[in-house]
Amino acid sequence: MRALLLSLSSAIVVSGCATSNPVAPSASVEIQEEVGFTIIEEARISNDVRIDYDEALLLLGQGQTEQGTALLENVVEAAPHLTAPRIDLGIAYHRAGNLEAAESSLLLALESNPDHPIAHNELGIVYRKSGRFAEARESYEAALAFYPGYHYARRNLAVLCDLYLADLNCALENYEAYMTTVPSDEEATMWIADIRQRLGR
Repeated sequence: MRALLLSLSSAIVVSGCATSNPVAPSASVEIQEEVGFTIIEEARISNDVRIDYDEALLLLGQGQTEQGTALLENVVEAAPHLTAPRIDLGIAYHRAGNLEAAESSLLLALESNPDHPIAHNELGIVYRKSGRFAEARESYEAALAFYPGYHYARRNLAVLCDLYLADLNCALENYEAYMTTVPSDEEATMWIADIRQRLGR
């Protein structure tokens, strides 16, 4: 089992095998209220693709973005039926500042798995950075519709409503929901106090 490199809320199992003929993946989702959710994607791929994927994640984890991204591009080309590498590639593009490529990769991931909360959350971040705030909200809400306890998406939605949409009620509701999961976030605690003051509560 492998944690998605930059998301920390999902896992993938990719079975390597000697054949180069891809088999459509199957995905299962396990929600554990106390620790989050795990998305397991099982698929048969060639050993070479498996090795390249492992190496790509290692390179990205070491900050070698250009090399890791190039290797992930090879993985996606060799195994276009897999969702997780497309999400990792979208995140890598985003971190490199290529928002257009990030959006494209994440949308392709959602074609394979329309309910994937990490893909929706990451797409929301890309939309926000592109100034498409309504679409960002829809993406965060789609992630939370799948798993309401997804605190990354909850915090992102709260910040969006607070700073970009001027929807203080939405911001307060989502900050408070976020704090039930991450009560030690002192920054969010200050933001809640500020919003309550602005709302006269």
